[in-house]
Amino acid sequence: MSDRSLLSTKPIVPRDRLIFALDVPSKQDALDWIERLGDAVSFYKLGFQLFMAEGYWDLVDLLHAKGKKVFVDLKFFDVPETVKNAVANLSKRGVECCTVHGSQSILEGAVAAKGAMKVLAVTVLTSLDRGDLDDLGFQCDVADLVYSRAKRALEIGCDGVISSGLEAERLRNGLGERLLIVTPGIRPVENKEVDDQKRTMTLVDAFLSGADHVVVGRPIRQAPDPKAKALEMQEEIASLFASR
Repeated sequence: MSDRSLLSTKPIVPRDRLIFALDVPSKQDALDWIERLGDAVSFYKLGFQLFMAEGYWDLVDLLHAKGKKVFVDLKFFDVPETVKNAVANLSKRGVECCTVHGSQSILEGAVAAKGAMKVLAVTVLTSLDRGDLDDLGFQCDVADLVYSRAKRALEIGCDGVISSGLEAERLRNGLGERLLIVTPGIRPVENKEVDDQKRTMTLVDAFLSGADHVVVGRPIRQAPDPKAKALEMQEEIASLFASR
């Protein structure tokens, strides 16, 4: 894929387009990775695994002190008032964005309380494929479901969505540049491993398909030299957006 027409035009610093998934079991592991990656990463995603360990909010504060951006990926899903109150509390912590999963009323509650924080609606988890959706009772195509949920989220007032790169092109073409598209499930071209991510795409193709940010975990963590891998990805991103 070489067409650059869908490259994001949002005023995002190229280095901030790479989000590292800090999916590790403990605060100390997280601290080790933050130290190891140094200036190669400026934006971190903190999810459920770390949330269930001690020191989650200490890490948020530490990252802020280091000048890093933080993405709280807890996929809030509860009755609307509970989600609204949770998002209201989180918005006071200065994080860049958070994820919300669920119905229109849940998303509306989150949007009402988000303040300056961005709310990202979860469309369809990248660990799900057609067979999984059949099991869950969804009869529509994966791409149709993602588009429908993204359109609804944008209309409600969400800032963006979490979406596989495979659906990003349709989202960008159909919903315009205002929608923030954050794409997980990034895998290198040579990746042959079987893992829990089924709808994946390479970093470059994700951006060429319209993604604003990519979330990368295992390809960096499992690299022989993780910092060198992160810097290599940063160079790819800088090169892609050099003319923007």
